[in-house]
Amino acid sequence: MPCLIALFALISPRLAIFLLWLFTDRMTLAFTSGWVGLIGFFFLPWTTLAWTLCYAPFVGIGGFGWFIVLFGFFLDISSYASSKNLNRN
Repeated sequence: MPCLIALFALISPRLAIFLLWLFTDRMTLAFTSGWVGLIGFFFLPWTTLAWTLCYAPFVGIGGFGWFIVLFGFFLDISSYASSKNLNRN
C-alpha cells in the first residue's frame, strides 16, 4: 500500500492525501483537528502530505522529517510562483 500511495503522490498530492485518509489512519494521527488537514489539502497539499507521512505519534516530527516537510513547503511555494509566472505571460 505505501508504494501505491507514493505512486499516486507523484501524480497528485491531493489524491495521495485522499487515499491516506480513506484507507489508513495517518491523517487522524497527524492532525488533531480535521480543519487543519482540510485547509492543508486545499492550500498546501505537498506540505500536508509530507507532514502526514513524517509524523510519529507521541514524538511528533524530528530530525530528517523537518527537512521533508520544508521540502514539501518549498514545492508548494514554487508551484504557486510558477503558476503566477505562467499567467503573467
